[in-house]
Amino acid sequence: MKRLVLAFLFCSQVPAFAQGSAECAPCHQSIWQTYQKTGMARSFSRVTPADLLEGSYQHQASDSTFTMLRRDGKLYQRRHQVDDRGHEINVMEKPVDYIMGSGRNARAYISRTSRNTLVELPLARYTENGGYWAMNPGYDRPDHEGFRRTITYDCMFCHNAYPRISVGNEQAFAEPVYTGDLPGGIDCQRCHGQGKEHIRSGGRAAILNPKRLTSERQMEVCMQCHLETTSFPLPNALQRYERGAFSYKPDEPLSNFILSFDHAPSAGRDDKFELVSAAYRLRKSPCFLKSGGKLTCTTCHNPHQAESSYNAVCSQCHASISSAANHPSAPDCVTCHMPKRRTEDVVHAAVTDHLIQRTLPHDPLAPLTERQDNYRGEVVPYYPKESASDLLLAVAQVIQRSNLERGIAQLEAAIGRSAPQRAEYYLKLAEAYQNNNQPAKALPLYQQAVRRNPNFLFGWQKLATALRRSGNAAGAIAALQKAAQLSPDSPYTWREQGLAEQALGRPDDAIAALKKAIAIDPDMSEAYNNLGAIWSQRQDAPHALEAFREAIRIQPDYADAHANLATLLSSTGDLPAALEHFALALKFHPKDAPTRYGFAMALGRSQRVDEAQSQLEASLRDDANFGDSHLLLADLLFAKGENAQALVHYREAVRLMPDSAAANLGLAAVLRQMGVR
Repeated sequence: MKRLVLAFLFCSQVPAFAQGSAECAPCHQSIWQTYQKTGMARSFSRVTPADLLEGSYQHQASDSTFTMLRRDGKLYQRRHQVDDRGHEINVMEKPVDYIMGSGRNARAYISRTSRNTLVELPLARYTENGGYWAMNPGYDRPDHEGFRRTITYDCMFCHNAYPRISVGNEQAFAEPVYTGDLPGGIDCQRCHGQGKEHIRSGGRAAILNPKRLTSERQMEVCMQCHLETTSFPLPNALQRYERGAFSYKPDEPLSNFILSFDHAPSAGRDDKFELVSAAYRLRKSPCFLKSGGKLTCTTCHNPHQAESSYNAVCSQCHASISSAANHPSAPDCVTCHMPKRRTEDVVHAAVTDHLIQRTLPHDPLAPLTERQDNYRGEVVPYYPKESASDLLLAVAQVIQRSNLERGIAQLEAAIGRSAPQRAEYYLKLAEAYQNNNQPAKALPLYQQAVRRNPNFLFGWQKLATALRRSGNAAGAIAALQKAAQLSPDSPYTWREQGLAEQALGRPDDAIAALKKAIAIDPDMSEAYNNLGAIWSQRQDAPHALEAFREAIRIQPDYADAHANLATLLSSTGDLPAALEHFALALKFHPKDAPTRYGFAMALGRSQRVDEAQSQLEASLRDDANFGDSHLLLADLLFAKGENAQALVHYREAVRLMPDSAAANLGLAAVLRQMGVR
């Protein structure tokens, strides 16, 4: 009777959906207490006083210093750079609201924005060697994401329980927005299903016990989060478009919710080892393959406890091994056959390799550097191999450009055969064409997407961008009005509105729209850059300088903002500062012919003629059809008396810009100089 009363009293406080495992505690106290010590239970949490660790890290690749600091009982992450005079510049600081990761290997720090989105901060804490600071995965490069990496629903799905999501934000491609308090860690429902009725009935209504599922379903309960084939662009998995982000139920086939994909067998990546590869590696093991479904994750792991006796499990099938003459008498099976190994995607972490094998990898803890390459090749179904429809398999080829050209043909054919009603397939084909430099083919597909789903916010936004780029700014405005009706507080919509207004020759309206975007998202560096460009065109140098500098403060590796600022500084006569920003723009985007042209202009005005010539030659290597570079290089060569080479570039300039008076006059002058009539 006491248990029933406790459950009844507790269920009166249960919200529409459970926010964590605490609801289960009154009746399952011992399990609940041991579970709190597991990595799953501690995978996401609010910052506590014990988490207020301070420290600093100098990131050489981006010339930035990141600092964790305490102020008034709160934790902050700060970034700054230093200019030539030793002054701090490009300072950015964000409060730390949450911690993602149990701390067993690493912890990432999360900040909540005023819009209830979450961003991952660049600096992480790793536990190896007593603990140290280093960059998050993917950040160890000059042009990292800074303070702009969004915590998506995919991230949250495997690091937390079920957050509240606003109406409209649950559909595919919606911005990940979180309302109300966030749960703290993976909860009981992830494996046992919705517990609301079980609690309200005082335990009389059944709740799912995964032990009663088939071995395949049991494995899938774990594989919903532990079957990542790779964290590098592929994609590793696709959620079915008709399913909500947190709609998986642990007693249904996993393929009803998500499909996993892998590299082609011939890609040479069969031995990839990554942080979340436990189930992927286990499924390659002879022990698993020969068990006939008897070996599952819970054979070795008690999900309610932090530790298990793994070697005892091994002895159930390998009891005679310890008596073999060539084998240790008291074997430590896991250390020898499942060693800790450094992961390719999180190079500051080493975790147990679940590929049970006789031959150990060479130096499994050797230091690694972050991979920068992107896979290009066929994407193949991994789990389950037989459930990927032609449509989703084709989407997998194009979604991260792994197999773009062939994937476009596959997706186009699959859509032609099945004429799907869901808008997402048409949008994905449109984006594939856009990524393959075929915008004319993309536009009608964006239009089809919004016809099939008039409430598709992302579709309207992408359609507006495509219309503006095609020269139909008025059509873009109409599409953006639809987008604003669906979500009036989307900064992307208002930034795109500003670009469309500018294309229509309405700079005041453009400025107003861009300011609205910034008011919604003060860290939208692109909107500041767009504002700077408009003010530059209006000869308003003070406002333009302020906007470009703010874009760079937010995003120091923003190549376009550096190039725009450099051009403006050059026009105002501040050549030393202009040269500095041209060099930074090219550091982050080296193959940019117009930027090299602007750099050459500033170098020439600084009497650094040879360097200007080198930049112009590099510009033409990047884009042989960039007429302005041909003309400026021709002028420079003509001034140096190198008439034959100047003639070549004047002729190219005239071919590319036949209406250019400067090009035609220059060609005439060099021909006259050479005695050619």
